[in-house]
Amino acid sequence: MKHFLLCMSLLVLATGLPAQPNKTPPSPPEKATATLSGKTISIIYSSPRVRGREGKIFTKDGLISHNPHYPVWRAGANSATTLETDADLAIGDLSVPKGKYTLFVDISNPDQWVLIVSKDTGEWGLAYKAADDLGKVQMQMRKPPQMVEDLVWTITPMSEGKGQITLAWEDHSASVPVEAH
Repeated sequence: MKHFLLCMSLLVLATGLPAQPNKTPPSPPEKATATLSGKTISIIYSSPRVRGREGKIFTKDGLISHNPHYPVWRAGANSATTLETDADLAIGDLSVPKGKYTLFVDISNPDQWVLIVSKDTGEWGLAYKAADDLGKVQMQMRKPPQMVEDLVWTITPMSEGKGQITLAWEDHSASVPVEAH
């Protein structure tokens, strides 16, 4: 009888414990996807939050400046930001064959970002090596209408085969045209 009561007590305790809440990670995984000319283009990244650090992210002594490859930034958090494309692309004036790439952004000038497309893939986000660059493209900068709390990449179709890739976070937004061939 004691054994039965002990088992029943443990069962009641185990089923009565509240489940652990599902916590969102500080920089959750995200994916931006679009179809251009019938082909899929995706950017896979982790999205950090500003979390009260507005005006302290992109400055010379800000959050990103502590990154070992500063002023080259992984343009996200955690593992490297990845571009996957089923089509040959023109990103700005850079030819990008279909495949998988890592994206970085040179933010040495906070008002003139440069998108870097790297041939190296699968690395942690801080592993930038200039020797692996496929190429670089000047981005068009603008100030978003309001502060962007969650880092976001978007791929926006504009017209047949053409679109725009945008990265926005905090008080910065940078875009580059993209075309699928």
